[in-house]
Amino acid sequence: MINPSASGWIDKFFIEQKILEKTVSKTTDTFYQKVRETGFIYGHIITFDTVNTIETKGWFKEEISKVALLNTLYNIFCLTNNDISSENFIKQAVAFYNEMHPQGFNIFKKILPKNSISLTLEKIIDERVQTNESIISKNFSHLVTNALLFIDVLAFRQYLVHDAIPEKYLKRIEETIVNIVTLALKTKSKKSQYDDLLIKLFEASIRYSKFSKVAVQSLETLQLEYFTNELEKYYLIDIAGMALWSDGEIENNEAYFLHSLAENLLVPDIFVIQSINSTNEFITKHKKDIPYFNYSNPVKHFYDQTTQSVVTLISRNKNRLIKEIVQSKELMVLLAHSTRRDLDEKEKKKVKKQLLEICKTIPSLTIFLLPGGSLLLPILIKFIPTLLPSAFNENLDLE
Repeated sequence: MINPSASGWIDKFFIEQKILEKTVSKTTDTFYQKVRETGFIYGHIITFDTVNTIETKGWFKEEISKVALLNTLYNIFCLTNNDISSENFIKQAVAFYNEMHPQGFNIFKKILPKNSISLTLEKIIDERVQTNESIISKNFSHLVTNALLFIDVLAFRQYLVHDAIPEKYLKRIEETIVNIVTLALKTKSKKSQYDDLLIKLFEASIRYSKFSKVAVQSLETLQLEYFTNELEKYYLIDIAGMALWSDGEIENNEAYFLHSLAENLLVPDIFVIQSINSTNEFITKHKKDIPYFNYSNPVKHFYDQTTQSVVTLISRNKNRLIKEIVQSKELMVLLAHSTRRDLDEKEKKKVKKQLLEICKTIPSLTIFLLPGGSLLLPILIKFIPTLLPSAFNENLDLE
């Protein structure tokens, strides 16, 4: 099984998948449908479509996003170049990102020349899906700041076709998306608390252009003829549909907007109907897990997301953690007591101090030593006994 947080995961991905020519998408429509079903289009990636199933239980969202981005870029490479070579794909992907150089995106300064090309791509993808350095700020971010990650896929296709990214392509597609979302929200009959948040979501995702609050008057002013590929057109319609979504209801004027957008893009009406149904199905099913729909209760959202991250870290380092804790008789007893009564202030300080010392010895747990990391310690203390009940109960019995 691959570990997207461990070096070498891209090479292992291609070894495990054993991709054959017959297993990749042959048409644009098939490719887009598969990508849409993963949530990639909506900025909330829940899975990825691979030849061999990859178990993602216990993965962080960023890890799922990393594999999804790699897999989607690879599939558009196969579709565009009619080539399934992973070696050729990796070379092209790195060359593409070398040309991309988005503003404020200085990942290549962090990449050492000694890295193999696949390790270089790993670092690029890692930076591409990360939104914040701190687990505190990352989990307290209620907006999906990777909402426009599919632009990477569209730009990569352009690079493969033209051997370069067309001038101002990235800037133009970003501006068009934001303007379409703005126009879509204007047509909504029923305004919701999420409308302003959606604009902020896209504003946070902009990398190549300055976000403008100047109102766009109509679809006709957007110069949509610039976008000639079906993937670009489909994406623009789906993004507009997501902006219009409101508990599964779509008013006549909202449907008219989507059909007008499709007409301007020369896309058949049948796609609009499919888009409405797919968007409603996806958001209805996953609404409780999509951050910006949970903005109304930020404290609960923060706690849920942070707790899951801490539990995952504990599980991954369980054996090492047991070994370190067992060496401290006093800590064992105090943690056992914490499951049955509240510790006094002196005991809490002892537990905190000793756990921080243990965290220093386990690289993955150094997150607790960062600024704000102490806020996570209560979650760590709470879940250690539940994961290791026998060890702590035995120590209680010895007393």
